[in-house]
Amino acid sequence: MLSVRCFRPPFLRAWWPVVASVLVSMGAARAQVQPGIDTLRDSGFAVVAGKKIGLVTNQTSTDASGERDRVILRRAARVNLTTLFTPEHGLEGTELAGQYVPSRKDPVTGLPAFSLYAATRKPTPGMLRGLDALVFDLQDVGCRSYTYLSTMAKCMEACGENNVEFVVLDRPNPLGGNRVEGPGVEPEWISFVGQYPVPYVHGMTAGELAKMINDKGWMAARCKLTVVPMRGWRRGMTWADTGLRWIKSSPNIPRGNSPAYYVATSIVGDLTGLDLGIGTDAPFERVAAAYLNAESFAATLRAFDLPGVAVTPYHGAGGSGATLRIDPHAGANLTALNVYIASALYRSGGTRLFARPKADPDHMLYKVYGSRALQAQVEGGVSPGSIVGGWSAGVERFRRERQGYLLY
Repeated sequence: MLSVRCFRPPFLRAWWPVVASVLVSMGAARAQVQPGIDTLRDSGFAVVAGKKIGLVTNQTSTDASGERDRVILRRAARVNLTTLFTPEHGLEGTELAGQYVPSRKDPVTGLPAFSLYAATRKPTPGMLRGLDALVFDLQDVGCRSYTYLSTMAKCMEACGENNVEFVVLDRPNPLGGNRVEGPGVEPEWISFVGQYPVPYVHGMTAGELAKMINDKGWMAARCKLTVVPMRGWRRGMTWADTGLRWIKSSPNIPRGNSPAYYVATSIVGDLTGLDLGIGTDAPFERVAAAYLNAESFAATLRAFDLPGVAVTPYHGAGGSGATLRIDPHAGANLTALNVYIASALYRSGGTRLFARPKADPDHMLYKVYGSRALQAQVEGGVSPGSIVGGWSAGVERFRRERQGYLLY
């Protein structure tokens, strides 16, 4: 450990033990977690040394100091990085949700960057030709409907089919490793926003989930998988505990606490006529509609058991409703907020919540939720508590099944 001598002015001497303790804590927090890319570099790039590799990457793919993976790997003497692959939202994370992302040349490294959110969600044999390994490093948000780990699963499948090694550089789950909640996915609703049968919030890192996907055979082909672990991460950590700087993972996930709001309202985001603050500086942090009374709606939500979640009335030009304030370590079931909200909206006059163009049977709500059940239950008057209680058996079964794949 380095010894550091500090000048202490007279007025500070009495308080120095307290100040020193705070400074040490802050320093520890900043250095506490090192992502998989740091581990890989410190090993001398052992698992990819001498290999021709591709990298699944975007703006979130950095080491603990903020340096880009693709720059680190490009200059590493023992690594031959030749190709980049990009997920939804593109190489710099600026493309809007669901927007087609073209392939392009990376201006930073000069390498070709194949889009996996264009004509294909899965690397083609041509894209993988000549590669010995495909490395994956994207910052996920810990929620099934966020597509970065769906991209990972598709890449794993493609690597299995084309005899290419697959390497995951692990990263923190910003929701922590203990929060597991929400509905599962029925087989008919497996899709890119629900690629594998896990609860809506799975409490796993990318590396842990990759191990589970591969072992369970959830994709059409298994791959030769290596997970490069983090250092310093513990399951009880949410993002603020890691000491890492949050890089906006997509346009509407701007801060390290944004994943909690995404979990709390992203399912109802597929209902009709709601304002969730998308496109503002507070995405997913409010629920408003033209027909709502703000005070009444906020009071209805507060009546549910929501430890760690504050609800206040919201009044806006496009409607009224409620604003949420969520503690990252909130004891409340955050996914359940979607059910409480949907039920309160329906009882408050939102009878067209489930309207969809041309009665589309492929409604995004069903894909995100994992079944048609929410609509049937809300419209049928099933209590929110009963709906949420119906998730319990699946959540507990998943907790048991995931145990053998946990790395931390």
